[in-house]
Amino acid sequence: MRRRWLSALVAGLLFAAASGCSGDGGGSEDGRITLRFQSLAWQKESVDANKELVREWNAAHPDIHVEYVQGSWDSVHDQLLTSFEGGEAPDIIHDASDDLADFAYGGYLADLRGLLSERLKSDIPQRSWETTTFDDGVYGVPFLQEPRVLIANAEWLEKSGVRIPTPEKPWSWGEFRTITDELSDGDGKYGVAWPLKEPVSATLNLSLSTGGQLFHRGADGKVRIRFDEADEVVPRTIHDQVNTDASAPGSTLGSGGSDTLPGFFGGRYAMVPLGFSYRQQIVQQAPKGFDWQVLPAPAGADGLAQGVSPQTLSLAQDSPHKKEAAAFVDFLLQPRNMVRLALGDWMLPTGTQALRDPALRTDEHGWAVGAGLAGRLRSAPAQSVRGYPEWKDKVATPAFQEYYSGAIGVGELRERLVEDGNLVLARYQR
Repeated sequence: MRRRWLSALVAGLLFAAASGCSGDGGGSEDGRITLRFQSLAWQKESVDANKELVREWNAAHPDIHVEYVQGSWDSVHDQLLTSFEGGEAPDIIHDASDDLADFAYGGYLADLRGLLSERLKSDIPQRSWETTTFDDGVYGVPFLQEPRVLIANAEWLEKSGVRIPTPEKPWSWGEFRTITDELSDGDGKYGVAWPLKEPVSATLNLSLSTGGQLFHRGADGKVRIRFDEADEVVPRTIHDQVNTDASAPGSTLGSGGSDTLPGFFGGRYAMVPLGFSYRQQIVQQAPKGFDWQVLPAPAGADGLAQGVSPQTLSLAQDSPHKKEAAAFVDFLLQPRNMVRLALGDWMLPTGTQALRDPALRTDEHGWAVGAGLAGRLRSAPAQSVRGYPEWKDKVATPAFQEYYSGAIGVGELRERLVEDGNLVLARYQR
């Protein structure tokens, strides 16, 4: 804990130094307002798009200057916490919706109701706004989202003769298991590889397709965990592919998505479930002539429903220039600009107008498949659950890892998720 606190303190001090905080409330002697925009963009195309939009804003608004500050996904939570507590938070904050709850409940983020334009509020669907709504307030603008899809070896699937799924006619989870079994040869070639270094969000988000919820809010307003039959379908499928069918290797369960790409390119796996943005790495790294395609994840009782935690833009509660910061957010998320940001990150925009852009609906690199899934994306099950990070780290992650490896059965998985999990959540809901 001491090392974590020191790391957060150092991150906050480095951020304050890098952002040139002057303690003048974002003003200057000539009356020009300065806003600090901390971006977590990291891919070159995405960084370039963000910086170019900042330059365009500054050229058109000489009295409101936006300063681009580079942040990092790896340390953003601790860095933001330190900067909030030290009174040095950026005015405009790029983050993800599943990281906002503690900051929203802690009073660090501004309630955006009354600050956002009607155009922006109506352009983004209510299902996306739900990811950034805590109690009665809205604490972020969801603007980019990423479904989980199947990246497939197109030549392998074509030669096998299996039915190719589409968003209109996806595979069921049962059909998916059967097909991965058919594609495996029992001699080192597998129908699917599951990279589940972070198993919890992948499992919970995909389980929305089968009607799984896991977290249930009672009449008293408190959230409790239940592991019902609908919650079992996805984890049982993965478990059986690894431990019963041998259609998925156990060796990738502790891997990240990028770790599976060499084996995928080498013809060891027919498919890999990955986030939509991984397509960029595949375009950059695939061997010449490697034929791949994007397929929708399997569907269940609730069709292709899938949980997501969109990327967000929030405003610091302590910012003295919230109105001006909201105007910059509105500019950044105009439909044409949202398209530029989506293309830069290889993700989908939340805005309905941006999603209609032809550049996001081309068959090349599977953009059309992703666009076909956008309407099925929902708020991730744990989005507003206080105590979720501790439950995930201390209870759910080790439980799912042991279940997927075959070390425990579904009964013990249920017991640990529910009984141990509810003890954790209870401490946050007194």
